[in-house]
Amino acid sequence: MTGALIILGVLVLTGLVLYLFHRRDVRRGRALAPTRGPMQDVPEGEDSVCCGMHSTCEKDSLLASVSDKIEYFDDEELDRFAGRKSAEYEDVEIEEFRDVLLTLLPEDVAPWARSIQLRGIELPEAVRDELLLMVGEQRGEPL
Repeated sequence: MTGALIILGVLVLTGLVLYLFHRRDVRRGRALAPTRGPMQDVPEGEDSVCCGMHSTCEKDSLLASVSDKIEYFDDEELDRFAGRKSAEYEDVEIEEFRDVLLTLLPEDVAPWARSIQLRGIELPEAVRDELLLMVGEQRGEPL
């Protein structure tokens, strides 16, 4: 009987500790969202929402404005390209974008893409493809 009470006490204490950690993560916005399997239906109203963790919606999620805050990554010189179409860049200008992209820290790649989009800058097509590959590799998605 004593052994069963000890086991029950340990289980309750473990559950309480896990609950408190989960609650802290939820408050900080770091809790893991439940994931759907590939064959499960998307509930109504969620078809336009993309978490950005899947290759089917990654292009949209990276370029969507998740945050309204514009962050600069020592790339203020790229603001002069605001309003230009992605197919209109010359090779030298494409290399400017590529240089900035390749000097970013891995955790800054996705925020940089959002910042570029918020600033009204279209990435050159080649750089956009490289960006999506980098983010996919960082997230561990198969190519």
